[in-house]
Amino acid sequence: MLECSTTPPKNEFDRSKHITYLKRGLTLLSRQYVSNDTNRMTLAFFCLSGLDLLGILEEEISKERRKTWIDWIYAQQILPNEKNPEINEKICGFRGSPFSGLPFDVNGSRESRLPFDAANLAMTYTALTSLLILGDDLSRVNRFSIINSLKYLQKDDGSFTHTYQGMESDMRFLYCAVVVSYILNDFSGIDSYDYGIGQGPGEESHGGSTYCAISSLYILNKLDIGLLSKEQTLFWLISRQETGFQGRANKPPDTCYSFWIGAALKILNKFELIDYEQNHNFLLQTQSKFGGFSKWVNYFPDVMHTYFGIAGFSLMNEPGFLELDPAINISKKAKENLFKN
Repeated sequence: MLECSTTPPKNEFDRSKHITYLKRGLTLLSRQYVSNDTNRMTLAFFCLSGLDLLGILEEEISKERRKTWIDWIYAQQILPNEKNPEINEKICGFRGSPFSGLPFDVNGSRESRLPFDAANLAMTYTALTSLLILGDDLSRVNRFSIINSLKYLQKDDGSFTHTYQGMESDMRFLYCAVVVSYILNDFSGIDSYDYGIGQGPGEESHGGSTYCAISSLYILNKLDIGLLSKEQTLFWLISRQETGFQGRANKPPDTCYSFWIGAALKILNKFELIDYEQNHNFLLQTQSKFGGFSKWVNYFPDVMHTYFGIAGFSLMNEPGFLELDPAINISKKAKENLFKN
C-alpha cells in the first residue's frame, strides 16, 4: 500500500464521501485492484455491505441495479453437470469473477471444465451474504452441490482449503464453511471442527483467525467447549487495543481489527470492555479526504478497510448505522432475509 499525504483528519465521520467511495467501488476501482480481479465477489461484498450498514443501500442503489447485481452473482455459480454431476461436484459453488472469459449466463455455468475455473469457498461465502444483503431469497442457489463440495475442501486436521486441491488451509476458510452451512441450514458437509485460534495448529495467534474461530464455535453452539480458557482469550483480545486495535502483538493498530477484535468481543458479550473513545478517534484518523478508510493513518483508502471501518462504527452503535450481526458479518436487517421464506 502506497503512502498518501492527506490533510489533517476530520473529527467526525464523513458519511457522504464514504457513500460516494463505496458506490464508485461498485462500478470502477483503481488500477491497483487489477491483480484482485478473481476476488471481485468479495470486493463487491465490501461495497454492498458497507452501504447496507449505513442504511442507504436501497436509497442509493436502484431496484433495477440491485437485480442486476443479483443476476451477476448467480452468473458466477458453478453448477453440477446436468448429465453426470460427479464430473464437477468437487468444484461447485461460486467463483470470484468471470475471469475465465465464459459468456454471461444468469443461470450459472453448467459445462465449464476450464483449468482453474473452480468455486472458491471465500467467494461462496461473500456471494451468499451479498445475495441476502440485496434481498434475494436464495431460490437459485444449488444448495446440495455447495454442501456436497465442502467435504472435498476439508483436510484431515479439520481445516478447509479455499478451493479444490488448493494449497492454503486455515481458520478463515473454516469460518467460511461454517457460515455457508449456517446460511444453507445444512452442516452435513462438515466432518470435524478445529478449535485453534491461530491460522493453523501451532501458529501465532491472530486477530482475524481468532474472530473466525470464535464465530465458528458460536454458530456451531460449541463456544463453551471450544475455548480452552474464555478468560485468557478475552485478555488476549482486550490486549490488542492501543488506540485502535492491532491484529497481533507488537503490530501497529489497523482499521480492519476494529471489526475482527470488536466482533469477537461482541460475540463473547464483552464488547463494553473496549475504550470506545480511543477506537472512535482512531477510525476517524484513518478515513481519507477522498472518501473511504485506509489501513493506517495517511495511507490510500481501499474498499476492504472502508467496509471494516464502517463495521467498526456499527459495532459501537454509532448513530446512522444499521446494527451488525457480528457472527455472520452482515446487518441484522440483511440477516432477516434468511428467514423470510
